[in-house]
Amino acid sequence: MGYNTDKARTTRRKADDDLMEDAEAVNLAADWADISQGLKKDLGHQLHSQWIKPIQVGGITKETGTLDLFLPTEFSANWVKDRFHDRLQLAWKIMRSDVRTVNIQVHPGRRQLPELRLDDGRRPANDGASAIAVAAGSINDSGFTSSVGLDPSLTFQAFITGEANVLACNAAQRMAATEQPQFSPLYLKAATGQGKTHLLHAIGHGFLASHPRARIFYCSAERFMVEFVQALKANQMIEFKARLRSFDLLLVDDIQFIIGKASAQEELLYTIDALLAEGKRLVFAADRAPQALDGVEPRLLSRLSMGLVADIQAADIELRKKVLVSKLARFAPLSVPEDVIDFLARTITRNVRELIGGLNKLIAYAQLTGQEVSLQLAEEQLTDILSANRRRITIDEIQRTVCQFYRIDRSEMSSKRRARAVVRPRQVAMYLSKVLTPRSYPEIGRKFGGRDHSTVIHAVRLIEDLRTRDADMDGDVRSLLRQLES
Repeated sequence: MGYNTDKARTTRRKADDDLMEDAEAVNLAADWADISQGLKKDLGHQLHSQWIKPIQVGGITKETGTLDLFLPTEFSANWVKDRFHDRLQLAWKIMRSDVRTVNIQVHPGRRQLPELRLDDGRRPANDGASAIAVAAGSINDSGFTSSVGLDPSLTFQAFITGEANVLACNAAQRMAATEQPQFSPLYLKAATGQGKTHLLHAIGHGFLASHPRARIFYCSAERFMVEFVQALKANQMIEFKARLRSFDLLLVDDIQFIIGKASAQEELLYTIDALLAEGKRLVFAADRAPQALDGVEPRLLSRLSMGLVADIQAADIELRKKVLVSKLARFAPLSVPEDVIDFLARTITRNVRELIGGLNKLIAYAQLTGQEVSLQLAEEQLTDILSANRRRITIDEIQRTVCQFYRIDRSEMSSKRRARAVVRPRQVAMYLSKVLTPRSYPEIGRKFGGRDHSTVIHAVRLIEDLRTRDADMDGDVRSLLRQLES
């Protein structure tokens, strides 16, 4: 009996420790989001995206107050250490009193890559600090397929689809299927945190499932350039080219960072031509369309856009809700009220990654403090994320958008006319004013020609009811919400 009690205590202690670690990781991630945003304003988009954005936050050594910051390559770690160490250290000290120093290094999980053999038996150069992540499908004695470099959690099954991303997801699944796709390359265009990297990894997993012996090349454009420069300096370009062109699927993320590197662009161009000529598959991802890539040779631009350019739009509110509900399955049987889900989906709109981070932070805080997840708790604990996302939508903006949508004159929002073609848009505008602004019913009534608050309440309840019964009305409101929140 005593042994079982001790074992139960140990298990509970371990669970508590794991929970504490998860919460600490969530808090560090939230702090890093604030610091990173500040550095972006100071350094500009280009420098921030190339050197600060790839930083991953490790843990804090409590005894020394040392915080580990990881970068994917020796080159990038040394570059950031030389130029930004003092600035990063100061920012973390200001943000957290328990941080006394920061340690910038290469991520320990990325120092070594498995040694790969080319088809003719030669070994490509690998100095132990290679930046290219390779997924090589290989069947061992147990029939297990290995996939080094691909995140196992980023699969098609875990990708939540909606109107904003269904085209890109379908195209990605075609690229991973057994049948040869009708287009190549596939170019995924999306802003930060909208799912383009997820789809890249999902394509890799799906391709390995349908082609178990396939060889996959996955990297970011910045890492591609680092490998290219290292091979050039080491006089190993022949091996580098042979290694690149031996793959069946090429996945390159953040292609915008290859801007201005003429020699690397030329090598990528030749690699694309060689792989396409052999019927290989290529997928690129970037935060802008090919035509918007400044400093890229016209020949390379034409190759990037010759297949299919699939745009991932910002997630609308319905997709954001679906994402939150899917993530909640991890925390079962924890209950999160519907109004909290609705609140998070409506207020954290910048990107899906930030939305998931907000949910994780809220749940971790609730579990650590023993509180129930509630709307009040969300408003109190997510102030930093909410303030960064909050774009103040005005009633004037709502009225203008609704009038343009229904093609009526702006004066009808305040007029006394009772024609259905005028009344219904006016009621929709009142409903949206209550949903999207903090204004009270009397304040909204005053903006609509001095109407009584009871008129506004009636309009809100009527549109809520119509949305459940009338598909056209629900579609109109969804479309207006997307316009106003974008």
